[in-house]
Amino acid sequence: MRRPTQRETNPFPYSDTNKRYHTFDYYLRKRYGGKCAVIPLDAGFTCPNIDGTKGVGGCIYCSERGSGDFAPSPDLPLLEQYLIQRAKISEKWSCVGFIPYLQAHSNTYAPAPLLAPIYELLGTLPGAVAVHIATRPDCLPPDVTRLLRALSQKIDLTVELGLQTVNDETAKRINRRHTFDEFRAGYDALRSDVPRARICVHLIDGLPGETKSDMLASAETVGRMGADEVKIHLLHVLAGTPLAERYARGEYTPMKMEEYVAAVAEQLTLLPPSCVVGRLTGDGAPDQLIAPAWSRKKLAVIDAIDRLLYEKGWTQGSRLDNP
Repeated sequence: MRRPTQRETNPFPYSDTNKRYHTFDYYLRKRYGGKCAVIPLDAGFTCPNIDGTKGVGGCIYCSERGSGDFAPSPDLPLLEQYLIQRAKISEKWSCVGFIPYLQAHSNTYAPAPLLAPIYELLGTLPGAVAVHIATRPDCLPPDVTRLLRALSQKIDLTVELGLQTVNDETAKRINRRHTFDEFRAGYDALRSDVPRARICVHLIDGLPGETKSDMLASAETVGRMGADEVKIHLLHVLAGTPLAERYARGEYTPMKMEEYVAAVAEQLTLLPPSCVVGRLTGDGAPDQLIAPAWSRKKLAVIDAIDRLLYEKGWTQGSRLDNP
């Protein structure tokens, strides 16, 4: 007798594969009817934690391009960046739509008159079905949220907020320069002022001094806040960062793969099933990544998470009320 497959026995409602969590791919296929591709863009913005407004040097893990390492040069016009990447992607995959993503640095951190034409362009890019804008929670003044509200009325909008941890002591260690209370204020303002926007919250596992309990607390807190999407990243040591200097001095040890897999699997059980999981690990640019080396094997990491969820009988949200 044939044994049923993991896919056939998967009890998780937001899945049509063996995945026991609400993948971004599943969300896109259900929302837009097929595969969509995210296109990272760099509008040339900076960050209040770089330009001296709140601090200098940025967070200790942040690369020179502020998470925009996979975007084209900001010297190219945004339309050209988008069209070049869309053409390359279309050669590989058949997509029903594209999602321009302002990823580098803080993309609401500029005067509203400067942001207005950029947001207007994003809402009219050919083939775009949605727009993602990454920023900090302390960069959402009322004149900017008005622009975001106008954009959300023209095209699906997701605003991605970097939180990384709910632990303020950890935030100090990584030079984050905002507290959880400040994050909550920005999150609430965004919910109130831009009700049609989805909110995606970024978390980082393996931050200096954090335990698995800290990581679980961050995931559960964000889930209970009602985030529409969560991205979980592994802390990478990238060349040229303050974290790389600490690593060289022996002051920071990255997570082992099995530690990361165990933490992420448990974090998933504490997120509501309806919350989309945008990412379960992160990319470090190959020419910049110092450690951990195992993070280059993304598929192996994802497979290990899938396997552990299956072995434990866990699904996303299964331990939310009974951790």
